[in-house]
Amino acid sequence: MTATKGLEGIVAASSSISSIIDGVLTYRGYNIDDLAENATFEEVAYLLWHGKLPTQAELDQLIAQLGEYATVAPAVIEQIKLYPKDTNSMAALRTAVSSLALYDEEANDMSVEANLRKAVKLQAQLPAVVAAFARIRQGLEPVAPKKGVGVAHNFLYMLTGKDPDPVAVRALDKALVLHADHELNASTFASRVTVATLSDIYSGVTSAIGALKGPLHGGANEAVMAMLEEIGTMDNIEPYIQRKLNNKEKIMGFGHRVYKNGDPRAKHLQKMSAELGKITGNTTWYEMSVKIEELVTGQKGLKPNVDFYSASVYTSLGIPRDLFTPIFAISRVSGWTAHILEQYSDNRLIRPRAEYVGPTNQKYVPIGSR
Repeated sequence: MTATKGLEGIVAASSSISSIIDGVLTYRGYNIDDLAENATFEEVAYLLWHGKLPTQAELDQLIAQLGEYATVAPAVIEQIKLYPKDTNSMAALRTAVSSLALYDEEANDMSVEANLRKAVKLQAQLPAVVAAFARIRQGLEPVAPKKGVGVAHNFLYMLTGKDPDPVAVRALDKALVLHADHELNASTFASRVTVATLSDIYSGVTSAIGALKGPLHGGANEAVMAMLEEIGTMDNIEPYIQRKLNNKEKIMGFGHRVYKNGDPRAKHLQKMSAELGKITGNTTWYEMSVKIEELVTGQKGLKPNVDFYSASVYTSLGIPRDLFTPIFAISRVSGWTAHILEQYSDNRLIRPRAEYVGPTNQKYVPIGSR
């Protein structure tokens, strides 16, 4: 047995949820470009869960369910109030999502119907948890969710207490569509490994959040914004990037293991970043991002991934930097739960082997002789 570092190139499962073939990302066979331009996030979530786009009646029912399930158990809100004020936002989300299971009477019901309801509950409640955490740490009370509106609208409403601008809703909705699923990425694989033991769906999503927390996965968009803020001005870009390149340091937001000719999602976020910059009257972050892309792509051939322009998009929406990755989770929980449902439907314990490279033929030595 020979190990493959990072499981690169290893096919670990069969799936009908999403694919990346020759640099083209699809959800259930629909090209991401088609969905990004035409579908709402709720349509995409339904597609991931059910394998087809919803009718109007089915979409209306899903939006109604999301509104019904969005209220988080008061005990979970009280728990969030006890978190230290400097708690990492993803650590807070990981802890709160694990706690949600304690207040769901169906948490341990493994029927197909109950698991699908729990997928909808998680999709409804993650935005409420993130918004509640953001407000509580500011000394504000959480805002109760609205009914009859989409996930993007509801999240921005619960975050600010005000009905959001339709442009902001469309921008966030498109970002959610683009982040909804991505084949066997690290967090999705983590969720499938967990539920392959026949653990519950909340355990699977908690595992996924733990994996997404890392800067090489979901945390990359936060690192991009931190880099932009550190650079500060257009004049500082070239010396900063050149120093990074000369020192062979990683520049966050560039390159992707499964895309050799660029991430197909990036162009949609770049366009959105430009539009939001014009609307808000502040194009600085967008212009800086374009300049960085020119330098990195020109010298290294690396192209931006989905994280690069999402940083300036979320900043233009007035979202704090440390909420970028939780927003990623708000979207990706649709994909995580779709994969969890698929894993349950044809389960086999995921138990790979390891290539042993340690010492051999060791002999026990009594403790007095060591």
